[in-house]
Amino acid sequence: MTAIIIDGVPIAERLRAEIAADAARFKDAYGYSPGLGVVLVGDDPASAQYVRMKRRACEQAGIASIAQLLPATSAQDDVEAAVEALNADPTVHGILVQLPLPPQINEERVLRLVSLEKDVDGFHPINLGALAMKGREPTFTPATPTGCMVLLREAGATIEGANAVVVGRSNIVGLPVALMLMKANATVTVCHSRTREIASYTRNADIVIAAIGKPHFIRGDWLKPGAVVIDVGTNRVDDPTAERGYRFVGDVDFESAKAVVGALTKVPGGVGPLTITMLMSNTMKAAWLIAQKLTM
Repeated sequence: MTAIIIDGVPIAERLRAEIAADAARFKDAYGYSPGLGVVLVGDDPASAQYVRMKRRACEQAGIASIAQLLPATSAQDDVEAAVEALNADPTVHGILVQLPLPPQINEERVLRLVSLEKDVDGFHPINLGALAMKGREPTFTPATPTGCMVLLREAGATIEGANAVVVGRSNIVGLPVALMLMKANATVTVCHSRTREIASYTRNADIVIAAIGKPHFIRGDWLKPGAVVIDVGTNRVDDPTAERGYRFVGDVDFESAKAVVGALTKVPGGVGPLTITMLMSNTMKAAWLIAQKLTM
């Protein structure tokens, strides 16, 4: 068996074209562009690069990008003031706080401060709480987990009734994607760094979401033949043959896995493009909701 390789780039391009058309309709209707506000604290290269990519993608789709760039030495009050400024700005419809924040910043307090109607990252405790409850729906869901769900459906995975294993339990990916899979009626097991014999769970899984942050952690012999595997991991490893001296790999050992599973995402180029796309989609949803509320 050779796996179908799930390429997130063409899927993201198709969805971004739809988002750009939606942004144009919004501007025609209200006379100004939808806006995304970004808070970046510090100069972490990876975080700075992610923010640049997100802002560029938004601007290409006709979504204005407003940045609050703060030094790594910023105090809690400085970061909270930046969020409050974006909350108060009527041209900002979504707010992204780039994580992680420096250690002196209370992340929970900052995320809780983001206006619920502008929480396009989906990390507000009320949105996450609604995601965890039967009969409740959050206004926004986190971008990367939402991208995982899109890729599963694009790959033709049967989610309802499937045995799904999520490897990793972070608030950013593992926990919310597990909740989303449960809402889609999968039977979900969450494995993590303290789980004994993780392979005994993944070998029985129809769907595997790998988000543990360890390069090549999940091998092909850990996987069920025909499974659909979404690899969220983006791990930098040394590679003297690469032009930059390093390359990025996933949490799944791609070469051994593709001979076993039915479908497998690329790394890079799988989940990553969908993460930014889902953020843009949430921003458009927020823009319409806020604009319609203001005109009522």
